[in-house]
Amino acid sequence: MNEATSVTSGNLIAADKVDGTSVYNFAGDKLGTVEDIMIDKISGRAIYAVMSFGGFLGMGEKHHPLPWATLKYDTQKGGYMINMDKKQLQDAPNYDIDSEFEWTPEYGRKVDSYYKTPSYWN
Repeated sequence: MNEATSVTSGNLIAADKVDGTSVYNFAGDKLGTVEDIMIDKISGRAIYAVMSFGGFLGMGEKHHPLPWATLKYDTQKGGYMINMDKKQLQDAPNYDIDSEFEWTPEYGRKVDSYYKTPSYWN
């Protein structure tokens, strides 16, 4: 691992440190873990965190894109918080982990609409 990619400083964190970070709801339930981050190529801003959710022992897990703006970092939990329960997440846009998924602007607008966040795709 390159030293530069493992550095954290203040509010900055390397992407490889976000991968595997737990995501909780405000009730304290662990919902899943961050598997990936979708970054705008031009601005460098994180737009979505892709969280694994559901399934049992790795079977049936889904990827759930979460608009980055919906996540709040909790230093005491050492993870991200989202204002959502498991039922709401089950109904959220998702895709199979093992699928050949292609992200489209239409899908991105669906994600943004579900979470009631300003659309990145406008």
